[in-house]
Amino acid sequence: MTPPEDGAATRGTPDDGRYGQDVFPPGRTGEDDRIDLGALTYDEATLARLTDLGAGPGWRCLDLGAGTGTVARGLLHRAGVRSVLAVDRDVRFLAARPTPGLTALEADVTDQAFAPGRFDLVHARFVLMHLPGHEELIRRLSGLLTPGGVLVLGDAIDLTTATAPPNPYTRVMRAMWQGLRDTIGTDVSWVPHYPELLRGAGLVSVGAEIHVPPLLPGSPISRFWAETWDRAREAILATGEVDAGTIDEAKAYLDSPGCAALSAGMITAWGRDPQVPPPAVGRPGEAEVHE
Repeated sequence: MTPPEDGAATRGTPDDGRYGQDVFPPGRTGEDDRIDLGALTYDEATLARLTDLGAGPGWRCLDLGAGTGTVARGLLHRAGVRSVLAVDRDVRFLAARPTPGLTALEADVTDQAFAPGRFDLVHARFVLMHLPGHEELIRRLSGLLTPGGVLVLGDAIDLTTATAPPNPYTRVMRAMWQGLRDTIGTDVSWVPHYPELLRGAGLVSVGAEIHVPPLLPGSPISRFWAETWDRAREAILATGEVDAGTIDEAKAYLDSPGCAALSAGMITAWGRDPQVPPPAVGRPGEAEVHE
């Protein structure tokens, strides 16, 4: 299977639509709570993978699209990494929860020139799916790694395909993906190509896995989708695929004991810089652990 051409996902993308601007603005009350519902769902799997890949004492890490900073703080507190540079286009949530070892930087991943060869770990979760130019961006992110460093990318994969059981939930999910693509350019169709794109960027030891959280009444992921639909309601309705009543039915279905559906999955893919890292002896801060 051939990876999509770089920028192919931008077809049909509006020129001015952006995540956090046209949909999901951080200034809207409760947006940090919505982000944290996603963190409650996915952080355990993400941090387990990052530590399994070696993240630990002495590591310098870059967390792109850091949101409320849960992964960045997890790297510091649980993995004991040396430092985390947490980057987001709006850092109000990061600034509200300062943590020793965490530096917040307000910047755009698409135009910020970070120093090459600086980070042992570069991580981005639910970021690239909202951006065009995936192939070039992945190449640029791989260039930020130290010798032997790891690039880890996580994004959504839609499981509400044409063969999924027809019900209000699957209809709203499909309309949501279409609405987000129409308004801010979100495109998850290319996400399964991550391993090929990482290998094409020159990385080695490439691997990938998928995590699908269960949809249970009152669970963080069920509440996350209900909140997401409310905040993206205008974009969803603009597709003409569903009406407001269908959205309300889908929310009620999520909170019912009869819910039997698949959430969107998260694909996590990784690759390692092929250069051999230098000996760790004498590296400043190697044993530093932030509590």
